[in-house]
Amino acid sequence: MKRNNSKIRNIKARKILESRGKPTVEVELTTNLGKFLASVPSGASKGKYEAVALPLKQAINNVNKIIAPKLKGKDVTQQIKIDELMRKLDGTKNKSKLGANAILGVSLAACRAGARANNLPLWKWISKIAGTKPLLPAPCILFIEGGLHSKGDFDTRATVKGGEEASASLTFQEFMAYFPARSFKEKFKTAGNVYKKLGQVLKKRYGKGATKLGMEGAFTPPIKKTKEVLDLLVETGGNKINIIIDAAASTFFKKGKYSLEKKRLSEGELLNFYLELCKNYPIVALEDPFSQEDWQGFQEITKKIGKKVTIIGDDLLVTNLQRIKEAMKKKACNGLILKPNQVGTVTETITAAKYATKKKWKVFVKHRGGETKDDFIADLAIGLGTGFIMAGGPTKPERMAKYNRLLKVEEKLR
Repeated sequence: MKRNNSKIRNIKARKILESRGKPTVEVELTTNLGKFLASVPSGASKGKYEAVALPLKQAINNVNKIIAPKLKGKDVTQQIKIDELMRKLDGTKNKSKLGANAILGVSLAACRAGARANNLPLWKWISKIAGTKPLLPAPCILFIEGGLHSKGDFDTRATVKGGEEASASLTFQEFMAYFPARSFKEKFKTAGNVYKKLGQVLKKRYGKGATKLGMEGAFTPPIKKTKEVLDLLVETGGNKINIIIDAAASTFFKKGKYSLEKKRLSEGELLNFYLELCKNYPIVALEDPFSQEDWQGFQEITKKIGKKVTIIGDDLLVTNLQRIKEAMKKKACNGLILKPNQVGTVTETITAAKYATKKKWKVFVKHRGGETKDDFIADLAIGLGTGFIMAGGPTKPERMAKYNRLLKVEEKLR
């Protein structure tokens, strides 16, 4: 009976809208135990080397007409085999034939169905597949957004010397933080209180417009200086705050220079800026401090401060095992952003996380700019025991879905 319950009866893809109002893929996978849904997020600032997301109509067609017939009758408890079959069907290194958005939707839905077939919560099933020890992650809450995430709320471009464009508002994309506590609930509550306090301070200091929200649920105040943001976070967060900056440096890199706060900086000048910040503020991690092509920049900053500050690769690594291995060989960073849609399957995501963890890297499971209410990454973070999750500000429903899932799991574990 269990075997019949784990067989795929049907797979169907459809169009839904993600948090920015843009179309994305939702997959519905059916077994005798019911229907299992999964939806695929999309990035606002995408890494050059991410697996390819095809146009929506093409991705949906690939699920319904190519993937579904091949997977019908397959056992959802065989996640590795399902993912491998789809990779072979695609036959490319970057999922450009079938589309990572098509493949991932099916992979996620199959994983949910596999958990149900084994009568396990999703996080425990992921842990079993991966052979990892489950752990509730620390919530790295997003407090302030800049860069591409705040575009449209305030003027974001200005002309600098030589006619080049540089950001006139906040250049760095995300300012996150986490706080020490005994439980996820306490960590989240502390961060939530700081978030509310920050909103009050911003409103009083800069006016009502300062509390407008960016695409990931954090504030987008009219602040132009990085240090001004960090001062605010320390002021509102207290001496136990641990700050993480996602610079998203590829978004402000042009013609060999970095456009930061109306200045055109060389790699060395930007490095010195980071060193000064880390010396004067409680920064524990820097995500994408240099462009995705700037291996030397990553190597230099890891060499300088890597023992004290985690240098995280996102656009540089794109959850890709080969790029992770290359970064390790070059000693270019010591932290990994884990995003399933960058690589395209649950299995490859698990492989990347396990390899990084084995090599003593820190792993941060992270959402995307264009999110859905799918809370899969919450269970992924628990099941893989990565220790950290980045799911945005504690406001918008597609972000809160992840945090609420974590709160519910912790409650059940008590």
